Amino acid sequence: MEMQAQRNGAERSKENLIEAAESGIGCCGWVLVILSYLMIIITFPISIWMCIKIVQEYERAVIFRLGRIVSGKAKGPGIFFVLPCTDSFIKVDIRTISFDIPPQEILTKDSVTICVDGVVYYRVQSAVSSVANVSMADLSTRLLAQTTLRNVLGTKNLSDILSDREEIAHNMQVTLDEATDNWGIKVERVEIKDVKLPVQMQRAMAAEAEAAREAKAKVIAAEGEMNASRHLKEASLVIAESPSALQLRYLQTLTTIASEKNSTIVFPLPIDVLQSFMPGKK
Repeated sequence: MEMQAQRNGAERSKENLIEAAESGIGCCGWVLVILSYLMIIITFPISIWMCIKIVQEYERAVIFRLGRIVSGKAKGPGIFFVLPCTDSFIKVDIRTISFDIPPQEILTKDSVTICVDGVVYYRVQSAVSSVANVSMADLSTRLLAQTTLRNVLGTKNLSDILSDREEIAHNMQVTLDEATDNWGIKVERVEIKDVKLPVQMQRAMAAEAEAAREAKAKVIAAEGEMNASRHLKEASLVIAESPSALQLRYLQTLTTIASEKNSTIVFPLPIDVLQSFMPGKK
């Protein structure tokens, strides 16, 4: 049992050494690294100016040593050290970047052709992933944003696009963020800037809106006439109960006419006075 356990331990240690050798830079790589260090020591202090690099606060440096990323993470901000012969590095800007989505001609769900553009805000969340997992992360994100805009708006009706821009922008942001997660890209915000309709569609919508407003205005005017007639009926009943109220109304009307500085004054004459002069009356 002890011999078998020792054999198993030896096999496991051997497998670990093989995996470490495969995952590392290998024997030849270590030889090149040692030679690079020797060259730096021999040419010191001139070589130190080639080894020290600086990145800004908003930048990160992904270092490749013999084609492999050093320590699996980015360096910076500040000063970092590279070997002149075996190391190379790529600077990655981690600030928020914005770009305009070019106007896209889209056929909506209700078969209306519209032209829509927008703007996307994103930033690099993982510098290593943006370098190692995708070629030209910025261009890839731009192309994906154009495709996502077409796919999302193609499933919406025109009325939904015009009224629910915030919801559409949120759906686009979630879709883009999920797609670019493996690229180390974080999509922070998406906005729909403008929706352009064909001229014929604009005229049809304007005519529809004008007809709807005219119909609403007619309904409001009819309701006003009905309310006015009800109040006039109530006023006539009040005047019928007191005949002198009609005379007072005549005098009030005369005062109103006189205040406007008219040259013609109409004086209302009660009908009861004229009845005695009418033929057939005694």
